[in-house]
Amino acid sequence: MVGRCSEKLVERFVGPYKIKVIISSNIVELELPATVKIHLVVNVSRIKQYVDQVDSQRKETRQPVVIEEEEEWEVEKILNKRKVRGKDKFLVQWKGFTAEGDTWES
Repeated sequence: MVGRCSEKLVERFVGPYKIKVIISSNIVELELPATVKIHLVVNVSRIKQYVDQVDSQRKETRQPVVIEEEEEWEVEKILNKRKVRGKDKFLVQWKGFTAEGDTWES
């Protein structure tokens, strides 16, 4: 199982993408970027109408503070500490972000 994601963690849907052409009542052609490696023509049972996220689910995109020409974010608090290959890593809660924005930093 090396190199494979857990099935539970894989996204169920990708997108949103626009429908380019309705070929028949159950087949559509999607407008996909070149990086997506699936067939452009799909059955309608494989697509789902896009529903925008509610405000509490939106990912934050806070802008960093520029200090001495370097971008930096403010730390609210250190939540945890662990050792990885002999080096300390800290779970950081960033100011202005929810728990989803917490990251492990060296």
